[in-house]
Amino acid sequence: MKLTELLLAELDREAIGIRKTLERVPEGKNDWKPHEKSMPLGYLATLVATIIGWVDMVVNMDEVDINPPGGPKFKPPEWKTRRELLDQFEASLKKGREALQKTTDDRLLNTKWRLLSAGKLMMEQSRYEGIRDGVLNHMAHHRGQLTVYLRLNGEKVPAIYGPSADEGKG
Repeated sequence: MKLTELLLAELDREAIGIRKTLERVPEGKNDWKPHEKSMPLGYLATLVATIIGWVDMVVNMDEVDINPPGGPKFKPPEWKTRRELLDQFEASLKKGREALQKTTDDRLLNTKWRLLSAGKLMMEQSRYEGIRDGVLNHMAHHRGQLTVYLRLNGEKVPAIYGPSADEGKG
């Protein structure tokens, strides 16, 4: 089986848990955060909704500067309704899937991708590693954060990899 096929299957599996989590994000609380150093709920939910689309960036760009000197800062798309948030997710999933469908295993394994901040190299790795570390693992981390935000807001936490206290099945 090709690596691209394995990654596509993984995106599809992860999409189930992301969707279930986003379906429970409370509306009207985008500015809420559990601590002054924490990111706001709306920003975190947007990050979870759009991170799979980053696959396109890793596959099709040689480098990304997350804090370009003199350049525009990243501003996530805003949402007011859960439906808008879920629409962002579906568009992101489609974008990530299309990027994987159009690339090759050779490109993923044998070409480098670089992450910069203010012009300084933060990491250089294969595109496959960029997808694993910078998209899939990063997404799981932030989705976990979002489930804590759900709990703290009295929302039910979905079962993702196994049972949750609110759902007895995975």
